[in-house]
Amino acid sequence: MSEPQWGPARTFRAGRVPTAHTTSSAARFPADGAADEPPPARPAAAADRFPWQADEEPAAQYGPPHTHRAGRAAAGRDLRKPAYRNDTGNDFPSQLRPAGGPHRGRGRRRRRPLRRGLLVLLLLLLLVAYPTLLATTVMKSVTKTDALAEAGQTGHSRGRVYLVVGSDSRAGANLNDDTPGQRADTIMLLNVPWTGPSTLVSIPRDSYVEIPGHGMRKINAAYALGGPSLLASTVERATGVQVDDYVETGLGGFAGMVDAVGGVELCPDRDMDDKDAGLHVGAGCQQMNGATALAYARARHSDPRGDLGRVERQREVLAAIVHKSATPGTVLNPFSAFPLARSGGEALTVDESTGPVDLARFVLGMRSVTGEDALSMTVPVSNPALSTPHGVAVEWADSADELFAALADSDTDRIRQVAESAN
Repeated sequence: MSEPQWGPARTFRAGRVPTAHTTSSAARFPADGAADEPPPARPAAAADRFPWQADEEPAAQYGPPHTHRAGRAAAGRDLRKPAYRNDTGNDFPSQLRPAGGPHRGRGRRRRRPLRRGLLVLLLLLLLVAYPTLLATTVMKSVTKTDALAEAGQTGHSRGRVYLVVGSDSRAGANLNDDTPGQRADTIMLLNVPWTGPSTLVSIPRDSYVEIPGHGMRKINAAYALGGPSLLASTVERATGVQVDDYVETGLGGFAGMVDAVGGVELCPDRDMDDKDAGLHVGAGCQQMNGATALAYARARHSDPRGDLGRVERQREVLAAIVHKSATPGTVLNPFSAFPLARSGGEALTVDESTGPVDLARFVLGMRSVTGEDALSMTVPVSNPALSTPHGVAVEWADSADELFAALADSDTDRIRQVAESAN
C-alpha cells in the first residue's frame, strides 16, 4: 500500500477544520481487501518534524478578537471558533462599515440639503421683507396730494421725471407781490432714464415765467397761488418736460433727516457768516448736524451769488442726505434705517399715484447725481437781476431751451455740452 501524500493545509471560509487530501487514487479509493487495514497515520506534529521549534508557541489559527460596536462584548465570542468572513474575505466586518449599518450616513446627507434650502429661503424672505417693511414705513408717514391733476399734458421724456420741491413757510415776510404764505424755495427736475446716468437740474425760484391764469410772475409764486398742482403745470409749460412724479420736502424736515443719518459732510467754498440764517462756518469740507445743514441750505445774504448760490447749496444738502441714507451702513442697520424712514416720510409730500417703487427710483436717482461724474446743474441764466413789476427776477438764457430738450430726451451728451457752455 502506497503512502498517502499530504498537501498543504487549506483554509475554509465556513470554519471547517482543514483535512488531508491525497494525490493518489489508490489512497482515495482502496483496493479490494484493503478495507480492513488501519487508516494511514497523520503526519507528525511540528515538534516531531522540527525539533528545534518544540518550545515555540503554535501560530494562532484564528484572527484576533475585535470589538463589536453593536452592544456585543469582545469576550462574548468563543475564540476557539474561526472568525467569520464576509463576502470580500475580510475577517473583520466591523472595520468595513460603521456599527449603524451601510446606510448610517444617508440621514445626515439628506438633512444637509434641507438645512441649506431653509437657509436660502430665509435669506430670500429677509431680502424681500426688509425693504418692503422699510417702504411701508415710509409710505405710512408720507403726505399725499393730487399734484399732477393738471400736469402730464405737454412735453415728453425717455425716462421718469420727478419734480422735486423744497417748501418753506414765508408767512409775514415782505414778498413784494402780495402773495403771502408758503413758497417753493427749491425747485428741481430729476430725470431718471431707463438706461444711463440720472440728471438733476435746479430751477431758480425767482425765474420769471408764465403762470397759467396769472400771467408772468416768479415761478415760486405758482406754489403760493395754486399749490403743487399749479406749480407742476407751470414747470411743464415753461420747460416742455413732462412731469411724472412729485416729491416735496419741507426745508424744516432737512434737519430731522440729517440727524437721522448721523450728519452729512458738506463743503462750503468760502467762509460763511449769515446772521439771518444763523450760520457761522468756515470754508472746506466738514461734518454738519441737522441745524447747521438747514442754515447752510437757507443762507442767502452771505453768498455773493444770492439766490443762485443758495440753489446750489440746497441741491448739495439734499443730495448729501439721499447719498448718506442709501449707503449699506444706513440701510442695513435697522436702528438707523427705520428712524430715517419715519422722519423722511413725515417730511415728504408725494403725488397720489406715487408708490414705493417710484420712491425707490427717486432715491437711487438722487444718489447717482452725487460725485465727480454726476450730471447736476442750474438752468442757464442771462440776467440774474431782471426788473419786473413783481420785484427782481431771474431771466433764463437761450440755451435753457436746448437743455430742457436734451433733458426730455435723456441725452446726457447734450446736457453736458450745455453745462460746459454755461460755465
